[in-house]
Amino acid sequence: MSPETDERRNGGSAARAPWSLRTRLLAVSLTILLAFVALTGLALDRAFRESADAAQRERLQALLYLLMGTLEVSPDGTLSVPLPLPEPRLSIPGSGLYAQVVGPTIWRSESALGAEVPFGPPLAPGEQKLALQTSAAGHFQTAAQGVLWAIGENPVPLSLHLAAPLASTGIEVQAYRKSLWSALAVMAFLLLCALVLVQRWGLRPLRVLAQRLATLEAGEASRLGGPYPRELAPLADNLERLLQREREVLERHRKALGDLAHSLKTPLAILRGAAPDQDLVAIVGEQTRRMDDIVHYHLQRAATAGASRSAPPLALGQLVERLFASLAKVHAGHKIGFSRELPDALQARIDEGDAIELLGNVLDNACKWAASKVMVSGARSGGGLVLTVEDDGPGIEDPERLMQRGQRGDERVPGHGIGLALAQDIALAYRGDLRIDRSPTLGGARIRIWLGEC
Repeated sequence: MSPETDERRNGGSAARAPWSLRTRLLAVSLTILLAFVALTGLALDRAFRESADAAQRERLQALLYLLMGTLEVSPDGTLSVPLPLPEPRLSIPGSGLYAQVVGPTIWRSESALGAEVPFGPPLAPGEQKLALQTSAAGHFQTAAQGVLWAIGENPVPLSLHLAAPLASTGIEVQAYRKSLWSALAVMAFLLLCALVLVQRWGLRPLRVLAQRLATLEAGEASRLGGPYPRELAPLADNLERLLQREREVLERHRKALGDLAHSLKTPLAILRGAAPDQDLVAIVGEQTRRMDDIVHYHLQRAATAGASRSAPPLALGQLVERLFASLAKVHAGHKIGFSRELPDALQARIDEGDAIELLGNVLDNACKWAASKVMVSGARSGGGLVLTVEDDGPGIEDPERLMQRGQRGDERVPGHGIGLALAQDIALAYRGDLRIDRSPTLGGARIRIWLGEC
């Protein structure tokens, strides 16, 4: 068979294999980490850029006031700024800081000589402006202030201007970006390493559970052990119970086969010893029926499902009504009045086949001995379930003997003698028990069934 055929038959499972938990957690963690680092970097970069622009505007504004404080205007309107200038860069051509004062004459700083600086139009007295200007030389941040300069009785309007290229802040921003993204990359790597370690530590209980399951499969251990974290404890407990039930079922099968082989020895020995007997036909018939009863009992006991939390809830009231209807037909010649005191909402997690076998055998026994009444009641008690079957018959004088396989209360009453013994085995399989005493209500036998896990 070709690999393509195998893949089609398996539903393409190899091509659509689900990701492991580790891969899923790593993928989600890496995505969140990268998104967080990227958003953090962009936010910090924008904040720094805005802060650098604001700082440059504040510096220009402060220098504008310094320039205004050192400016001198002669009576004829000549403008001059005595040395040293308030900012050394104003004396250096092409330094990146430029000044201009416009009045009756125009004064420019030495740094602005020969440079195409877009200072902007002159401002009226009292007007102030911070703006971005563009020229062939590039983009500039400008600050301007209009004042009215008093010279004697004739005030002179002046307009002071400062400009600085945006490239100066761009250099700071680029340097900051380089250090920022380098630091964020290192931080992301360290966080990723930490996430891998935390993930490995967090998934360790799952690896331990898988390893212990492997040791169980290999036969090197009999229990899962523990303890496990709170999230895994229910899973481990359910697996432990499942394994325990499997062991119990296997042990029940082995015991049933052993009991079957042991029980058949006596009938076979009788058959061998009866070969010359004149009543051979009757003996063979009797022992054949006995062997049939033995086989029926052990097969039913071995097939008991046992306690299982995975069994769907079974409505006991409806089941009892079905059994009443069936038994009324079986015992049609014996007029029996059935009654139940089971809440309609009463349910149990019990295999339906086990429930029918358990209640069916007990009810059938009650019908055989009842005078006219059979009653079933039940309720939850102590975390388990109590079911009671009562009749108005003569009662059971020796309950212990009747619970033994093949023992009947009266040989004249038809039956295999295994019904109550099988019912007790089913009750034991559900961590329960079966007890027989006298009914205080009807006066006959009372069989109390206790199921601990259902």
